[in-house]
Amino acid sequence: MKNRLLFSALAAFTLLTSCGKKEQQAPPQQGPAPYPVQTVTRQDATVFEEYTANLEGRQNVEIRPKVNGFVQKIFVDEGQEVRKGQVLFQLETQTLNQDAAAAKAAVNAAQVEVDRLKPLVDRKIISNVQLETAKANLAQAKAAYGSVAANINYATVTSPVDGVIGALPFKEGALVSSTMADPLTTVSDTRVIRAYFSMNEKQMLDFTRTFEGKTLEAKLKNTPAVSLLLVDGSEFDQKGRLDAVQGLVNASTGTTQFRAEFNNPQAVLRSGSNGIVRIPVVHKNVLVVPQNAVFDMQGKQMAYVVGKDNTVKSKIVTIATTSGTNYIITEGLEEGETIVVEGTSKLKDGVAIVPEPVKEEAPAADSAAAKDTVATTVTKTTTTTTTTTKK
Repeated sequence: MKNRLLFSALAAFTLLTSCGKKEQQAPPQQGPAPYPVQTVTRQDATVFEEYTANLEGRQNVEIRPKVNGFVQKIFVDEGQEVRKGQVLFQLETQTLNQDAAAAKAAVNAAQVEVDRLKPLVDRKIISNVQLETAKANLAQAKAAYGSVAANINYATVTSPVDGVIGALPFKEGALVSSTMADPLTTVSDTRVIRAYFSMNEKQMLDFTRTFEGKTLEAKLKNTPAVSLLLVDGSEFDQKGRLDAVQGLVNASTGTTQFRAEFNNPQAVLRSGSNGIVRIPVVHKNVLVVPQNAVFDMQGKQMAYVVGKDNTVKSKIVTIATTSGTNYIITEGLEEGETIVVEGTSKLKDGVAIVPEPVKEEAPAADSAAAKDTVATTVTKTTTTTTTTTKK
């Protein structure tokens, strides 16, 4: 009897203990999770078309000798700023001086002959033909002397433009000639820098359709000021203008070359450098959404739209272009719809959420993000960034 009572007590205790554990292990009921959302609105967006460019001075003049000789003196150094007419090199002219002396002597001899024959012709002792022949010989001797004298002047090499001295491959004592492959140096006028970049045929068509004008020259005048990104991702402090475009497409590359000019008062830019030219193109009244709101599913771009009952439903969207933080959407979304802007990887169709509206990013923030993106893609041929302004 006692054993039966003890067994019943143990069974009851075990049952109560197991029920308590089950109650402790049972998870609490959870409601819909909060998610950041944003209302889709139409805005004006500025898309920056970007092109890798080669930078050159407005004038890059190769300095070459017009006469043969040894480099006697170099008056400048690499990187030095020079003015037009400043002496750069002095070539050895000893041989030329000897030639000049001989030519001068020939002029004097011819002049003596003319002076001797003139009175004889006046007295009609000899014919005028002899005098004219002597005068011709004198003119020939003077021409020969003038040529040698000019060559002597060419031995003093001066700068034809204002600019900066490039490399100096020849040192004092080197023999140089007018037919050598390398120049004595290069003088680059970098007060104005020209950025050369190319557009392919599709980009060229977009350019001609975007900007107004019946001719390419007129379209260039209607383009806004362009900016230049340097190799470190920073923006050059001077705005530039598109001022020239080639009239023909390069048959081998299928591209057309453009040229933009930038003032360079502080000599920040150097000829031979690289950069990125940014051309702003304004898109009016377009749908702009954060990139975090768009996700990829089986190769399709999608976004979650929040319904009136706070449940989400995915929609396929079409992206026109991108920025550092935003996408421009052409299809799939409507103005006024609410979309989830963060945490889309945790959602699926039909899930209820607690919408938490977030503020739209300021245009300045978009612009800064775009610059950060460009800094990491400076070697790309062409990229696109966007900044937005709410209407």
